[in-house]
Amino acid sequence: MTTSTLYQPIQTRQPSSGRDPWIVRPEMRPAARLRLFCFSYAGGAASIYRPWTRELPPEVELCAIQLPGRESRLLEQPLSEMSTLVERLADVLEPYLDRPFAFFGHSMGALVSFDVARELRRRHGISPIHLFVSGHAAPQVERRRAPVHQLPDAAFVDAIRELNGTPEQVLQNAELMELVLPALRADLAVCETYRYAAEAPLDCAISAYGGLADAEVRYDDLRAWQTHTSGQFRLRLFDGDHFYLRDQRSALVETICQSLRPAIRPAVRV
Repeated sequence: MTTSTLYQPIQTRQPSSGRDPWIVRPEMRPAARLRLFCFSYAGGAASIYRPWTRELPPEVELCAIQLPGRESRLLEQPLSEMSTLVERLADVLEPYLDRPFAFFGHSMGALVSFDVARELRRRHGISPIHLFVSGHAAPQVERRRAPVHQLPDAAFVDAIRELNGTPEQVLQNAELMELVLPALRADLAVCETYRYAAEAPLDCAISAYGGLADAEVRYDDLRAWQTHTSGQFRLRLFDGDHFYLRDQRSALVETICQSLRPAIRPAVRV
């Protein structure tokens, strides 16, 4: 499945024109050919993808996933089990599957987007036209880091500091950390209690991305994603560490757009 002409939309209700707590669309594009759903890293939120809108072509509508327990959903209980999270997301996404779609997920988001893709295949027999996984080993690769989600607060904050994903000024702000710790713990629980189950490869293309200086995710960890597609597989490393996507945003978005171009701008038949 490589172009929008091959996509068979499911018959479902249309997305609400109002605000959806799960799906943040910084700019609604009713005429878009494709929706790009973006899943954040542990502790992250939909806002990290907002700047992407300016760099995506008009044919692509950005749909950033907003999980409970952060930003506009700060007061909601975060979800800490992958199975529950995937089921809820599959329900939420159904109204948005009336046109071709692609998934991008970074770190925890890579794992979540992969499992959501498999759940949609089980339910509807459909797949994203492309799955972009970033900053996370393939799901069958054994974790090398010891679990941290149940550590006492002080030790947990030290572990978060080592991951280099949370600004130091946030880590040192006790009141702010009291607000963000529940979501961080829940997200890490999702990853650290995840159990991979073998299934047939997806029929969509998969691209795996990472940072050249990422101390957590190795080249072979990313290459192992190849076993999960019966289609095309690409692997690319960018300058930077585990959170390379911050400084390399433009290069990353352009690379994604290059892969999506056949679907959003199909060749004219003569």
